[in-house]
Amino acid sequence: MAYYWFKAFHIIGVVVWFAGLFYLVRLFVYHAEAAEQPEPAQSILKNQYEIMEKRLYGIITTPGMIVTVAMAVGLVWTEPEVMKSPWLHAKLGFVGLLLIYHFYCGRILKKLAANECQWTGQQFRALNEAPTLLLVTIVMLAVFKNSLPTDLTTWLLVALVVVMAASIQLYAKKRKRDKLKAAESIADNPA
Repeated sequence: MAYYWFKAFHIIGVVVWFAGLFYLVRLFVYHAEAAEQPEPAQSILKNQYEIMEKRLYGIITTPGMIVTVAMAVGLVWTEPEVMKSPWLHAKLGFVGLLLIYHFYCGRILKKLAANECQWTGQQFRALNEAPTLLLVTIVMLAVFKNSLPTDLTTWLLVALVVVMAASIQLYAKKRKRDKLKAAESIADNPA
């Protein structure tokens, strides 16, 4: 019965952790784009995003990570023979990359607070695609284990994820271009 409790809370932890990571980097996008605003809006927005980022990272994202890792340890404790499985070693490698990403986001959070981060909103949008790719890979390994499919369907799913990520990037570029055109139009035709 302990296995099911560990598994249930492991899944809950994963959902919370990823929700936090996805939203955190989205806040970084807005934080970086706040620099384009005139004062006093710029200061107000940056202060608000800093508060939101700190709370999200400290109250939701990091506890989600801790629950995920702790419950994973519990799962391995209930079934230690799973440590012999190659799929789990691969999954743990990707989880390690996710942990690095998590702590890197914490570092970015501190740099943004200190006005030392030079990343643009576009760069943060690209960074926000990393957990999506890791999530897909980790879930595929957890579900399929040693029989990870490498057929056409799998490659179509991978292509779909890549197309989605590229579409998000292209949409962001289009939105920025439209915003610049609107600003130029206003500047050329003052009322």
